[in-house]
Amino acid sequence: MAATPLILILPFALLLLAMALAPVLAAAWWQRSYPWVALGLGLVTAAIYLLVRHDPASLGAAGHEYLSFIALVGSLYVIAGGIRIEAPAGATPAGNVLFLLAGALAANVLGTTGAAMLLIRPWIHRNRGRVAPYHIAFFIFLVANVGGCLTPIGDPPLFLGFLQGVPFWWVAQKCWPAWAVATGLLLAIFFVVDRSAAARARPAAPESAAGTWGLSGAANLLFLAVVLGALFITRPLFLREALMFGAAAASYFTTRRAVHAANAFDFHPIREVAILFAGIFVTMIPALAWLQHGAGRLLGPEPTPALFFWAAGGLSAVLDNAPTYLGFLNALFGLTGGHDIADLLMQKSAAVMAISLGSVFFGAATYIGNGPNFMVKAMAAQRGVPMPSFLAFIGKFTLPFLLPVLLIIFVLFFWD
Repeated sequence: MAATPLILILPFALLLLAMALAPVLAAAWWQRSYPWVALGLGLVTAAIYLLVRHDPASLGAAGHEYLSFIALVGSLYVIAGGIRIEAPAGATPAGNVLFLLAGALAANVLGTTGAAMLLIRPWIHRNRGRVAPYHIAFFIFLVANVGGCLTPIGDPPLFLGFLQGVPFWWVAQKCWPAWAVATGLLLAIFFVVDRSAAARARPAAPESAAGTWGLSGAANLLFLAVVLGALFITRPLFLREALMFGAAAASYFTTRRAVHAANAFDFHPIREVAILFAGIFVTMIPALAWLQHGAGRLLGPEPTPALFFWAAGGLSAVLDNAPTYLGFLNALFGLTGGHDIADLLMQKSAAVMAISLGSVFFGAATYIGNGPNFMVKAMAAQRGVPMPSFLAFIGKFTLPFLLPVLLIIFVLFFWD
């Protein structure tokens, strides 16, 4: 297959631009028209790959990846919608820090998507009366991204590495110091921000008077286990996705209506995610193809771990971080002249660590950096939280709060 011309990345760039600017400049139009924009640009790319480049295989691969993505995100959304974690309102800043830490740890067992879908509702409820966009931003940072970098279950890029032969506990052994620093710094920053906001807010009711902890729909935990177990199934084709969709359907039809009503469950957030990411997965085919073949030129003949950290991380913020991780891992194989993962981990351990941390940590930088980010944003907006636009999220939260943490990780672990 011929090299991918950069002009083919234009539909992807236009879709990102529309997602960034249209909600600010033409919110009502965007709400009506985003399906036509996303799917229309996707059809343009699909037509080029079918009729001009004669490459249906790339479309088929993207279609399978999208099916796997929506099966995982959609099934976890439906199943989590049937689990009601009753949490007392009136959370304190210290209580919020403990909740986020628990969520970050849970992400390594349930996956960032599973933990995010399960905990976002009680997180919003606990902060009822003063929930603000920064609550959602730090939830995205910690529960939906950074927290899950200790196991392959935790984040999709690491799961791809596991499928490529990276030992299950390798990431935890190599990355736990960076995880501890990043998680600790983000929690400390959140505590300062939340304590300042709480001091300005009206006094909240004491937690003892605002309800107690409880759990409804516990049977859905079995369906959640089915979805997590299905992650490890690779053959036969589509069995994994069938199990996920089956678990979601069983959960939906067996969950009591009262639980769905208490969770204000409906399909609008997952519908929006499914449509937008259908366009993203198709339009980013040429971007990922260019990355697979151009990463070596991008990195130079002797790239340092620091360069891998920033390159893999920067692209993970605007591309899906899972294929970005795989692209840089393949580039690293090319630079070392082999495809033996054991040799790669011995020769380039720091580089693989840099790719892993960059892909996971930078996935928190935008709404589309990692699968659950946009879902969390949509669910928060549905519950009345005034979420910022794509660019405003970066300006208000990524640059002032996440970027300094990433710089510290760079200085501590990858400074030459």
